[in-house]
Amino acid sequence: MSGLNIGVLAVQGDVAENITATKMAMEELGIEGIVNEIKYPEQISELDGMIIPGGESTVIGQLSLVNGSLKQIKEKIESGMPVLGICAGMILLSKRVKDRVVGDMDQPLLDLLDVKIERNTFGRQRDSFESEISMEKIGIPKFHGVFIRAPSIVETGKNVDVVSKFNEKIVAVKQGNIIGTSFHPELTDDLSVHKYFVNLIRSKLI
Repeated sequence: MSGLNIGVLAVQGDVAENITATKMAMEELGIEGIVNEIKYPEQISELDGMIIPGGESTVIGQLSLVNGSLKQIKEKIESGMPVLGICAGMILLSKRVKDRVVGDMDQPLLDLLDVKIERNTFGRQRDSFESEISMEKIGIPKFHGVFIRAPSIVETGKNVDVVSKFNEKIVAVKQGNIIGTSFHPELTDDLSVHKYFVNLIRSKLI
């Protein structure tokens, strides 16, 4: 098997941090491959896996829509490509979104992850916090979660596994080849989530 080709959607958000964390995870796992910023639709067909990082989900959605990426990303994920959606990235993957203050949101969504998400569950930027959480279901018993204007999942479809909760609110899920987290794993020194994701990509290719 040749090396993995992993992309980080580079519209905005924590692009560099995710590229660094993914490269380090691959290095520690002894897995060859490349990690690139994804800025153009034509890059998507080559990918084995993709990270959609945090940022402002409405902006990411609209910018991706403009250059035609959303349709290609959706088709690629539907064909089985693993994807990790972080914070705003998870919102973009979801089927339904509401805002804690504003109510239902009309924003571009990939309509793949069968969940309803509440934006800004834990408050705005100044209410950002860090906490220990557990993701036992994917083999990560302890993880340091960094929550920044974090959403939560308020409803899940029958094929969605709840991976982690914080204060009884769902903050990480897995549905087949899709992983979504409310928190930012790229902002900690712990590479567990990125390693899990890299291994998931590799297992799809073996």
